[in-house]
Amino acid sequence: MPKPISTPKAPTPIGAYSQGMIHDNVVFLSGQIGLNPNTGLLCQDSLKLETKQALANSLAVLEAAECKKTNVINTTIYLTDMCFFDEVNTAYAYFFGNHHPARATIAVAGLPKQARVEISMVAIKA
Repeated sequence: MPKPISTPKAPTPIGAYSQGMIHDNVVFLSGQIGLNPNTGLLCQDSLKLETKQALANSLAVLEAAECKKTNVINTTIYLTDMCFFDEVNTAYAYFFGNHHPARATIAVAGLPKQARVEISMVAIKA
């Protein structure tokens, strides 16, 4: 039976979805944007900080599922403009270090709350 993941350390979902779901040993994270979980506001200081916040939100949900970032096997990055690829990729590479999950990067017409980047993940519980 799938089990929802919930943590106050990541933003409350802004729609009819959960922060993530666990089924057997597979963890599915909903896409995270750069919302500050304390204020609910989008980090708009820079694309780098927005990306770092989206990754921090993802890590909070992973940790609520008793996982680490090294448990992540797949990510999907959604960008509102592919010109953001290099800057987002730099923050993403720093976040994951030597761990390199499979990944897709997709250009989209828009994201919630005027975000420029959204990141979803799939992990395996060890």
